[in-house]
Amino acid sequence: MFFGSIPALLTPFAAGRVDHAIFRDFVEWQIDEGTNGLVPCGTTGESATLTTDEHKALIALTVEVARGRVPVLAGCGSNNTAHAVELTRNAMEVGADAALHVPPYYNRPNQDGIYGHLSAVAEVGIPIVLYNVPARTITDIAVETMAKLSRLPNVIGVKDATGNLARISAQRLACGEQFLQLSGNDDMALGFNAMGGVGCVSVTANVAPKLCSQFQEATREGRWSEALELQDRLYPLHAALFSDASPGPAKYALNCVRPDFPVDLRAPMTEPSSASKKAVDDALAHAGLI
Repeated sequence: MFFGSIPALLTPFAAGRVDHAIFRDFVEWQIDEGTNGLVPCGTTGESATLTTDEHKALIALTVEVARGRVPVLAGCGSNNTAHAVELTRNAMEVGADAALHVPPYYNRPNQDGIYGHLSAVAEVGIPIVLYNVPARTITDIAVETMAKLSRLPNVIGVKDATGNLARISAQRLACGEQFLQLSGNDDMALGFNAMGGVGCVSVTANVAPKLCSQFQEATREGRWSEALELQDRLYPLHAALFSDASPGPAKYALNCVRPDFPVDLRAPMTEPSSASKKAVDDALAHAGLI
């Protein structure tokens, strides 16, 4: 269901509110540029500061605009199991194709707790993609736990942001070849796909959707020299978008490419530093985007 370039969509704010008109245009542009799937309400979409109503409305709007042209992987993560189930049920009801779930952050449950939380959301009935990002959650879905989860009928894959390429092979052997593995790190997507991955849930694709889609297509078709050229073209941008707290640099970069998209962030996030903006400017120029 999911492959290729899948942006973790930025959320536009205007005067403190989610701007649905700008978001609608942004999603249309993403699809026109060759994006293979959409992730609304992920970390890059500032999901931590969205209200539940805003969260549900964004998922529904993404499904509405996509109109089945590309699949929607709805961010539904929460460290409150009941809330995670609520968001997952809503995503299913409004027509999302799958739900993306992190293990509980801050609470730091053991592996039994992680399994219990993620198996509970799987019981809702919509396909589930796990999201393993220890740098943010301070918990890690162990390979053994992932293998156990992969045997549940609705758990179809993982977005892996561990930064450990060896995990791809370990998870492939533990969970089977049918278990989708999506990179959560743009800068590692080339090696990730070479080791059995099928795509990337991407920050950079917010800003460079066509290039990211072309890169993913090249890896999928085994055109590795072309993929390497695209990786070299995109790598400075991958790095620059994390030169300050994300998604500040990404919103700044997107505003450079699409001036209609506001740079506004919700507290506690603040605008990126001057040095970060300079890094973004240079990377956009290197990629040929400005």
